[in-house]
Amino acid sequence: MNIPHIPVLSDEVLQVFEDIEDGVIIDCTLGYGGHSSLLLSHKPNIKIIGIDQDQSAIDFSTRRLKEFGDRISIKKGRFSNVIKDIMQNIDILSIRGILADIGVSSLQLDQKQRGFSFESDNLDMRMDNSAELSAFDVVNRYSLWQLEQVLYKYAEMKNYKQVASFIVNNRPFVSAKELSDKTKHLLRSGKKIHPATLLMQAIRIEVNQELTELGSLLDEIGMMKLKNTRVAIISFHSLEDRIVKQTFHRWRQKCICPPEALRCTCKANHKKGNIITKKPIMASESEVRQNARSRSAKLRVFEFEQ
Repeated sequence: MNIPHIPVLSDEVLQVFEDIEDGVIIDCTLGYGGHSSLLLSHKPNIKIIGIDQDQSAIDFSTRRLKEFGDRISIKKGRFSNVIKDIMQNIDILSIRGILADIGVSSLQLDQKQRGFSFESDNLDMRMDNSAELSAFDVVNRYSLWQLEQVLYKYAEMKNYKQVASFIVNNRPFVSAKELSDKTKHLLRSGKKIHPATLLMQAIRIEVNQELTELGSLLDEIGMMKLKNTRVAIISFHSLEDRIVKQTFHRWRQKCICPPEALRCTCKANHKKGNIITKKPIMASESEVRQNARSRSAKLRVFEFEQ
């Protein structure tokens, strides 16, 4: 098959799960099957449950992973919702790993009709094509205040008010190309990054509610009574990485009393496990040379106690 997506940190993901020889690994962001294919090939006794909301990705991965038979099952939907259903139909103790690659796939970026690319002739950016909210709605129908909040929270722009005002005063915008071209004089970035990167990223996060989804996924995982399970999260945005880092630190705390409490009243027995990665794992120089999109990837790992 012509594989349209290069999974980031492939070797590092295999290392994370290297001593897991059986049981189930949940791939919360199946995409085009890159990580799942590697894990199934290297671990002949594991099974994988893959989740994705993009039907085109599901169709591709169904064909790609067919050779693994009943060792792979695929479910459609937002991972924070689907993982609840999985928990109701599986032995919790059989779950040995959970993997999530929180990012847009190369194919989604490269398919101009999906509206993720700076050169796209439309404004879409929906990971799930059946979702109601699109980038067109955010750009052309949000109020000035709503747009300001999107750019402030998700792009952390210093001139977010100026950019939001420019968009409101010059809309409608019908394509990602038009939006990125007309706003680039207001935007700043490094030499290797397109000026509109943060703007487009912020709109995409809003369209797909990516930070809310990530937080909900981690909340669901935290409520499970997992034992001897490794959780690996790959993020591409500083806000995503912050959510993962803070959640992992919370999971390892024995005491969950509020900071202002004079003494512990929670019995200090709330520790769920240990952080495996003191600092995030990042792509090697050789990987970045081969796949520039890996340069911002950060992998953090947590292990639930036995």
